[in-house]
Amino acid sequence: MTVLLALQAELASSTSRLLATAASLSDADLAEPSLLPGWTRGHVLAHVAQNADSHLNLLTWAKTGVKVPQYASHEARTAAIEAASTYPAARHLADLEEGAARLAAAVRDLPQDRWSARVEGMRPPEHPAWYLLVRRLREIGLHHVDLAAEYGPADWPAPFVLRELHDCRACWPHARGTVSEIMLKNPAGGITARWPGLGPGPAVEGAPADMLAWLTGRSRGEGVTLVPVGQSFTPAGEGLPEPPPWLTMPAPADLPTTPPKDYP
Repeated sequence: MTVLLALQAELASSTSRLLATAASLSDADLAEPSLLPGWTRGHVLAHVAQNADSHLNLLTWAKTGVKVPQYASHEARTAAIEAASTYPAARHLADLEEGAARLAAAVRDLPQDRWSARVEGMRPPEHPAWYLLVRRLREIGLHHVDLAAEYGPADWPAPFVLRELHDCRACWPHARGTVSEIMLKNPAGGITARWPGLGPGPAVEGAPADMLAWLTGRSRGEGVTLVPVGQSFTPAGEGLPEPPPWLTMPAPADLPTTPPKDYP
């Protein structure tokens, strides 16, 4: 037994939640700004739909051994998102549903030994194909929040938060770090994990979902506190530094080649 089945089940659940949100949005809703600068909700849904097919490209690479780029180019990716951003809500929903179905079929049909094949996104490093499930979950989880449609960081499943924090630390940009240490807290206020040696700057603490939201730019720091000063978040974001660049690599460099039993 490997992590593949758990990741597939989580992906199915997260996709269903995103589709439910998309189904609730009208044409007017999709023309409204998302949480991403310069993007409407329509841009977000267009990207998520097209991202499914980009992952299908990488699964094809893994299956055949013939390199298939995730996207033709950065410019082509941007142009395609822009072109689809103004689709009506029904078209967006159909594209999301059809893309998710194509991806699910490709995941189901990939031979077991091909999950260890090496693929690469638009940036290095290469990574084993099984990690594509993690990357797709990341796209869905973060962009669901970006829709600003009654789904926020508090709605992230605990395994998603744990995994994304793990990978955030594994890809930490030490030369560009803005905090020296991160401490994760449980609901009772106890420290459950420490990340020392991150770089210059203050130490910060917070609950896992709050910390992930801040580190990924999905919040201004609600729930994240300076240590030992204890200066909490203010509406203007005073006290907290800017988070460091998030996910400077699309995958940790030291992933196991074969699907592990659990991840992380």
